Parts: sequence; C-alpha cells; structure tokens
Amino acid sequence: MSKPFYLTTAIDYANGAPHLGHAYEKVLADTIVRFHRMNGEDVHFLTGLDEHGQKVQQTAQKRGVPPQQCCDEVAALFQALCVELNISNDDYIRTTQPRHIKVVQELLQKLYDAGEIYKADYKGFYSIRQEQFVLEKDRLENGKWPELFGEVIEITESNYFFRLAKYQDWLRKYLEENPDFIFPDFRRKNVVEFLKEPISDLCISRPKERLSWGIELPFDKDFVTYVWFDALTNYYSASLEKGCWPADIHVIGKDILVPPHAVYWPIMLHAAGIELPKKIVAHGWWLSAGRKVSKTKTDADADAPKEKTALELAKEFGPDAFRYFVMREMAVGQDSEYSEALYMSRYKSDLGNDLGNLVNRVLNMTGNYCGSVSPAATVDEAPEQELRELWEKTERQYHGLAAQLDYRNALDALWAFIRGINRYADARAPWKLAKSDDPADRAKLETALAVMSEGLRLAAVALTPVMPGISSKIQELLGGVPATQFAGNQTWGNSLVGKTFGAKAILFPRPEKK
Repeated sequence: MSKPFYLTTAIDYANGAPHLGHAYEKVLADTIVRFHRMNGEDVHFLTGLDEHGQKVQQTAQKRGVPPQQCCDEVAALFQALCVELNISNDDYIRTTQPRHIKVVQELLQKLYDAGEIYKADYKGFYSIRQEQFVLEKDRLENGKWPELFGEVIEITESNYFFRLAKYQDWLRKYLEENPDFIFPDFRRKNVVEFLKEPISDLCISRPKERLSWGIELPFDKDFVTYVWFDALTNYYSASLEKGCWPADIHVIGKDILVPPHAVYWPIMLHAAGIELPKKIVAHGWWLSAGRKVSKTKTDADADAPKEKTALELAKEFGPDAFRYFVMREMAVGQDSEYSEALYMSRYKSDLGNDLGNLVNRVLNMTGNYCGSVSPAATVDEAPEQELRELWEKTERQYHGLAAQLDYRNALDALWAFIRGINRYADARAPWKLAKSDDPADRAKLETALAVMSEGLRLAAVALTPVMPGISSKIQELLGGVPATQFAGNQTWGNSLVGKTFGAKAILFPRPEKK
C-alpha cells in the first residue's frame, strides 16, 4: 500500500494572534491538498503550533500564568482560523504533546550517541527575539544589529552543539543535484548562495536556569533543547502514526527558509538517517504600500484612513471570497500587495459580476423559461462549438498550471472561460428567444440554457480546491451532488438534463454602503 500524499506547513508560534500571512499559508496548503484529493489521491495534511521557547516563557511570566495556558489560548485562535477558512487539515500537532516530545528526545539521543552532538563553552551575542546566537558578521555597517534580531545581549555559557558545519558540502551538493527540492528555483539559488560562506555548528540547547519551557535533553537534565531543533522535528514526529513520511510538499514563508528549513532541517534529517522531504515551497509576503503587512493591521501611515484587514473582510464576506483573493492575487513564491480596495475590486468584479451574475442568469432563466428543469441542447452551431472549444483549452491550462503550483494564472484561465459563458449568453440572448413562437427559436433557447448550465457546472467543479463552499453550493443549485474528484466531471456532457435547479441565490451579496 502506497503512502498518502503528505503535506505539512510551518507550525505557527504560540506568541501572537493569526494574521494574513498565517491565513494565506493555510489556504495555499489547503488548495494544494484539495487538488490532490480531487485527483483521486489519498492525502494527509498537517499543520500545528510551536509552543516552546523563551518568548512564550516571558509572556507567561508577565501575565502570571503557566506557559501551557498561554499556548492553549493561542492554539484555540489558530484552530478557529482553520475552521473559519474551511481548511481541511487531517491533523493538528502541538509541540507540547507527548507524541512529539517522545520523538524529539529519541532523535536527540540518537544524534548524541552517534557523536553528532557535543558540549562546549560559548561566548557570544544572543538575540532574544530570534532565540539564536548571532555573529559579528550579522551586524549592519553602522555597528547596530538588524531590527529583526531585537535586543541582542552578550553571554557566556556551556551548551550542546550539533555538528552542522560537517554537512555543509553535502547539502550544497544535494541542492545542486536536486533542483526541484526548493520552489521557486530562485529561492533554492538563495540557499546555495548562503552556503558559499562557512556555517557554524548549531547550538541546540539552553540551560534550564535561563529557559525552562522546553523539551528536556534526554542526556542532560539541566538543559532543554533549542526551539528550532524541537519545532523542526514536528513534521516527522506527526507522520509516524500514519506512516506517511517523507513529506511530499512542505509549505513555509520565505523568512524561515534560510537557515532553519533549508539548512538546519535537511542536515538534521540526513545526520539522523531520515529521508528528506521531497519539496519545500517558500511563499512570499503580503505587502501594503510596499511594506510587509503586520500581524494585526496593514502598515499604513498613522494618519492614513484605516482600512479593513483581509481577515476582517474574510469574516464579512465569507471564507471563499478570501480564498479566491489570496490565490488569485499572489504568485506562489513572490510577494504581493494587499489593500481593501484591491480585495473589494476582486469581490465585486470577478466574484459578483462574473461568477455570481452567471449563476443568477442560469437559475433565473431556467426557472422562468423551463420551470427550473434543465433542458437538453439540440442546436450545435458556431456559438456552442466555440464555447466547448474554449472549455477544452481552459481545462488543459487550468489543471496544467495548477500542477505547477501556478494558481494565479490557473484562475485567470478559468475566469476567461466564465466570462466566455457570459459572452455566449449575450450572443444567444435567451430572453429575446423566449418571446418568439418559432420552434427553432425555442430550440435555441433551450440549447442556450443547457450550454450555460454545463459550462457553469464544469467551472464549479474546477473551483473546488480554491472555493470549496461556493463550488458545492453551485453544484447543488444545479441539481447535483458536489463532485469528489475531477475524473469524469471535467468533460463536457449532458449530465444536467432533466435536473431540477434551485431558486435564485445571491452568492456574493453587495457590500453595504458606508
């Protein structure tokens, strides 16, 4: 029996609330796995929460509560986000769970016994925000530390180190021999460039006197393991129950590609004799006016008009509109711009005017002219032939581009087809044909409605991975049961003939005027 298609995402850190970046990553991952399910594959989809580390401990101390309580509260927020956005994850791992702790300690012991972990004194600079040691070369030209490091202090202490540098040449060669390991390719090249400079061994412990909120080292009870060594193991530890390792695709943000996921993680796995994931997909950032969108609101100037965040709009207009916006707007791997105006433009134009209008045209005219029962197409002239040919072209483009993770252009191709159905309706003008007593016009009327309905059905099935709720609703309104796979459901046919359609439905309500 073959293993399931296994997809993992970065696990969110338990020290803040969800924001657009978290939500996009979940939707991107969910879209990928839904495509694989619709292609008939068995899928296992993991996401979760990273709960250990100094920042969580400090937050708990400030609040006067146990660290686990902080983690439980944040976990509830992120799990609620998954529900709100219709994310179909099969598992949700938390790094405080016994199943994870057990595997982390076994991995540490294995590497320690093999001589891959050693103890040494260390004196240097430490970033509290990033929970990592930093080097002089990390300083800016003015002598200051980059803002991302936050407060940097100088410390001296004994710690355990993992022999990371030993495997630098191996990793560089692996990346050269496996060009598909990191997507998009320019991100892989960034990693190769990073590896041109010598890397240091990785400090993988923290003394309990400084950090107690972590997984205890199995070979030294006075230390806990460094949060990255803990967190990076979750993708493997969660897979053991299902036997689905290695991950087929691992989805992360570009900011944690180098060094954690593209250097630390593959070397850790290789040193432990564990197979590497097949592909790491590193997505870009959402920007507002060229600056990264913050955790709670856009980075607009303080005196600028306050606009709604993407997550506020998701609550207002539903998860599928949000899913469509982020998948249509961002090319995987690139940065993309967010603004309320851009969001609402997609909502009103693409969803309201194009798709929503088409649904209402089909339901209204079939109801008015055919008693809501789908007729058969008996006329096959140029307009019908052209629309069928457009679908055949669209199907190839849409599924081909989606297989390459190019969802933006895939959706662009699908929307060209949806607009094509609307143009077909304008050309055939069923509302005019309905006024005629000529049997030939009646045949054209029924054909037009049948062709529009079939085109809408095909588009709705294709939309399943991106907009699962809306896709199911449209298929139900067309008198059918939502398709569970593409096979047999993406070929132009007459399966709707004789089906009773639903009544008029407003899928994308107009926003209330301010």
